[in-house]
Amino acid sequence: MTRQSDPASRWEVSPIGIVHSPFHGQADIPRQPAFAGERAIGTVTVFPPYAGGLADLEGFERIWLVCWLDRAREPRMRVTPYLETGERGLFSTRSPNRPNPIGISPVRLLRREDAVLHVADLDLLDGTPVLDIKPYVPRIDAFPDSGEGWIRHRNDPPKGPGHEAT
Repeated sequence: MTRQSDPASRWEVSPIGIVHSPFHGQADIPRQPAFAGERAIGTVTVFPPYAGGLADLEGFERIWLVCWLDRAREPRMRVTPYLETGERGLFSTRSPNRPNPIGISPVRLLRREDAVLHVADLDLLDGTPVLDIKPYVPRIDAFPDSGEGWIRHRNDPPKGPGHEAT
């Protein structure tokens, strides 16, 4: 059975869980969570109807959290990325302020306790609705030789914890 609809129609989505993080405002979120240490640790509580879907998730070092960025502002089609001076097209950036504020975050899975996932490298606000969870599979999800567009000139190596770069 396939799900097809008019491309101009609207779809309804429902959260499967919620993020619990130490971040309560945009300014709190580290730009590079992998270098934020202990402050980028939190949990994802999966709602009871979906908890059975967490089976076999252990063993994956990372998971993708697909989230609804419920506190995003109205989108603009031209934005100035962090640490940049010129505007770029919205879809060439990772701005959370999008027509459909869907975010993806490749967090580290520390452990699972029933319907609670303990995660690190978190860059989501406390209370962010989770729409889906998928395993991160490096041989499928990583394309290290891919072109990086305008960001290619920003490839300075990280300088340690808290380093902020695009």
